[in-house]
Amino acid sequence: MHKRLLLFAQRKKLLVCFAALGFFCVFPAIAQQNRNFPERAAQGVTEMGRTVRPAQVPNIDINITQPQSGEEVAFSVQLLLLLTVLTLAPSILILVTCFLRFSIVLDFIKRALSLQQVPPTAVLNGIAFFMTVFVMWPTLTQVYTNSFRPLSDGEITIESAYEQAEAPLRIFMYRQMAEDTSYISLFMSMAQLDRPNTLADVPTHILIPAYILHELTVAFKIGVLLYIPFIIIDMVVASILMSMGMMMLPPVQISMPFKLMLFVLVDGWGLLTQQLFVSVLR
Repeated sequence: MHKRLLLFAQRKKLLVCFAALGFFCVFPAIAQQNRNFPERAAQGVTEMGRTVRPAQVPNIDINITQPQSGEEVAFSVQLLLLLTVLTLAPSILILVTCFLRFSIVLDFIKRALSLQQVPPTAVLNGIAFFMTVFVMWPTLTQVYTNSFRPLSDGEITIESAYEQAEAPLRIFMYRQMAEDTSYISLFMSMAQLDRPNTLADVPTHILIPAYILHELTVAFKIGVLLYIPFIIIDMVVASILMSMGMMMLPPVQISMPFKLMLFVLVDGWGLLTQQLFVSVLR
């Protein structure tokens, strides 16, 4: 009896499959024949009105021609150099401003507080960026007034615009290294150049790497000073845990709340921001 039921069920499944296959094979033909459904429906053609115009896609054409004079060759080279500078502009602005110092110090304070993910690195970089804009605003204003605006108005050439934009940045970098010119002397000796008497005697390709190393040195000095009070807290907590026999408990988990409380009570963010500004704007 059980075998008969199984055979009946299998035959029923086969009939259902054949019925479904026949339906899907026959239905397209029926639909093709009855495409004018419903019956007695009016046949027509849809046309676009004469007042409606299709969308116009502009045609872009690029022609490459041979230069006819030396001025055209010089303009092509200048354009290529300008595009190269624009590509490297973010890196240049980071390295010739105080962004490098601010970003490194903020990362140091994050590590000194034993914080792994709070605040995120993107937030710290954003804080460093807007602090840099605040500090560099007078310098950037001079660059815009003396270089970019006259160039866009066609009053000066690209060479003059470069010189006018270079001067405020050179003055800013030299002011940061006024008390310590050892890196300038280092790069001047490596380049086998004479000892400079004034700022104008220092080439830009010497001033920029000297300024970068100077900013790294200052940022690391500030970072060491920031680490000292938090290291003391870590040492005290570690010694207390050792005396209590809790050697398996990580001291960082216990010391981090105390470091956060100390940092908040002394208004750490305000003091840190103020001292960073003072270190740049003497």
